[in-house]
Amino acid sequence: MNQRQPCVWLAGATGLVGRTLLTQLLGNPVQVEVLLRRSITDLPAGQGLQLHLVDFSKADLGTTALSPPQAVYICLGSTIAAAGSQAAFRAVDLDAVLNVARAAQVAGARRCAVVSALGADATSKVFYNRVKGEMEEAMAALRFERLVIARPSLLAGERARLGQAKRSGEAWALRLTEPFRALIPAKWRPVQAEVVARALILAIDQDGPALQVLESNHLQTLGAP
Repeated sequence: MNQRQPCVWLAGATGLVGRTLLTQLLGNPVQVEVLLRRSITDLPAGQGLQLHLVDFSKADLGTTALSPPQAVYICLGSTIAAAGSQAAFRAVDLDAVLNVARAAQVAGARRCAVVSALGADATSKVFYNRVKGEMEEAMAALRFERLVIARPSLLAGERARLGQAKRSGEAWALRLTEPFRALIPAKWRPVQAEVVARALILAIDQDGPALQVLESNHLQTLGAP
C-alpha cells in the first residue's frame, strides 16, 4: 500500500449511502479506513482498504490502530424501529456520530462530511428530526476546518442487496411517489444514494465555508452523474 496516499475514515459503510460512498472512494487514490461495529464479509474490495472493529460508544472508539486521517465521512444512522427505543436511536444517530467525529479530529482530521436528514431541527417536536438537529449543532460546535452536512430526502437504493432490513414505510413511499417524481419539488424528491455519496466526496474537497449544509436539492445538483 502506498502510505503517501491521503487517508480518510468512513463510519457507516454498511448503510445505503455508506456502502455506495465506499465504492466511490475506492476508485480514488486514497487509503480508506472503514470503522465497523462488527465484521462484514461482503464489502467492496480495494487495495487501499483497511477494516477496523471499533466501539462506537467510546470516545476513543476503543482502538489506537487507526491511521491519522485528513478527512472523515460519517454515514451512521438507524431508525427507532430498528434501534428498539428512542435511547438506542440517540446512541447511534447522536452519540456514535460525535464519538467518531471527535476521535477523527484528535487524530488529525480537518474536514468532515456527515449524513443527516431532511427536516433536521433541534427544536422540532418530532423526535427523529430533533435528534438529527441536535447532532448537527453538536457537530458544528467541533469547528472542523470544513464540515459538510448532507440532508437527503427519502433515500432510494437497493437495501435488500446490502442485507439490510426492509423498511416498509420507505418502500411504500418510494412506490407512491415514483409516478409523480417529476412533479415533486427537488428538495422533497427521493434521491439516489449514489448521488448523495458523490456530492459528499466533491463537497468535502471543495473550498468553501467552514460549515456547509447541503439540502436534498443541492445534493441532487452537485452529485448528478
